[in-house]
This record gives sequence, C-alpha cells and structure tokens, in this order.
Amino acid sequence: MAAGRLVEVYLDLMSQPCRAVHILLTCTKIPHRVHTVALRKGEHRTPEFMKLNPMQKVPVLVDNDFVLTESDAILKYLVTKYNLADHWYPRQPERRARVDEYTAWHHTHTRLHAAKVFILEVLLPAQSGSQVDQVRLNRALSDLDQTLDKLESMFLRRSSFLCGDDVSVADLLAVCELMQPIGGGRDVLKDRPLLQRWRSCVQAAVGESFDVAHSVLYGVRDRRKAKL
Repeated sequence: MAAGRLVEVYLDLMSQPCRAVHILLTCTKIPHRVHTVALRKGEHRTPEFMKLNPMQKVPVLVDNDFVLTESDAILKYLVTKYNLADHWYPRQPERRARVDEYTAWHHTHTRLHAAKVFILEVLLPAQSGSQVDQVRLNRALSDLDQTLDKLESMFLRRSSFLCGDDVSVADLLAVCELMQPIGGGRDVLKDRPLLQRWRSCVQAAVGESFDVAHSVLYGVRDRRKAKL
C-alpha cells in the first residue's frame, strides 16, 4: 500500500455514495481522516467546501494536493492508488469492463430509484410536515421493482456478486443505495431471496465496516419507528 499522508475524505454518512467510500476505506484499512459534512445543515454550501467542490456535493477526496469528486471515480482511484486486492476493480480488461458496465448503469437505475423511495417516504415528509404521497411512492416502488428485476436477471445471473465471484466497488455502490429505504423502515429486498443472499455476501465480505457505515441510517430508522 502506498505510503504518505492520510487520505482526507469529506463525507455525510446519510449519503449512500459516501457510505460506499467509507466502507472501502475502513475494510481495506487505508489510512484516512474523515471530515463530516452535514448536508442537513447546509455545510456543503459553505465557501470553504465550495472551494473543494463547486458542485456542492459529497463525497470529496483530497490526497496530498489532488482533489477528486464523484464516488465512482473515488472508489476506483483508491483501488488503483493503494494497490488494493484485484477483485475490487480488476485489472483484466473483461473483468474490469463488467464493473464499469454496472457502474455506468447504476446512476440512472439503482441509485435513482432507491433514492426516490427514501425521498418520498422519509425526506420530504420530514422537511414539509406533510403526509407521504402514496401515489408517487407506489410509482417509485414500481420503478424500483423493475430495477431489482434487472439486478437479478442480468447481473446476479452470472455469479454471487454483481460483477464476479468476489466483492467489487460495484457491489458497494449498489448495496448502499438499496439500504437507503431502511431509513424509513422499508427493506426493499425482503421478498427477494436472491438479492438478500447477495446483500449477505457483501456484508460478510466487508465485515463490521458495513454496520459502522450504516449506523447513522439505522439511527434514523429507529427514531422514526419510536415516533410511530
């Protein structure tokens, strides 16, 4: 593993992509320092943070003088820079292409549809004090179901993980998105044994890093449950 100063990462663990980065850093023991950016407090809009990322988004990585945004790019950079185990982002062209295939698809499918369920069921009602719009939520759940069908029929038909026989950065991105509705007490995989087995495989592969990264989300779920 490359020597040098600590990698600095700017994260909010309520953010799904931030959790993926956090899991990779912790389970592979890359020396790092976390700077918490509380999105709910608008800390991503401060002048100091905007100097790092004018797009006002997390995660952000700072490695010496190199600043990098976008979770997909950050994960792949960390694997390459710190010479992590090959399964995270394989060097062999066809195997690497499988990871790239999923991550290219991820943003307009898994991320889009799982996040929308959480936004409609938890975030918007909490911000506005209004009731859940059940019509929009049902539509979002239907869209997510179609995405879950594709995960099973296209990606998991080949192997236990999305892109091969071991965990990769693709699995981290996907599992963190599909965990997000847990914040509203909804397990979107509860009726899908294949995806449940996949999630268990990912959890086993990364160990305690999984629950550490999701502790903030679990807290949201528990506080919301206590109010019902």
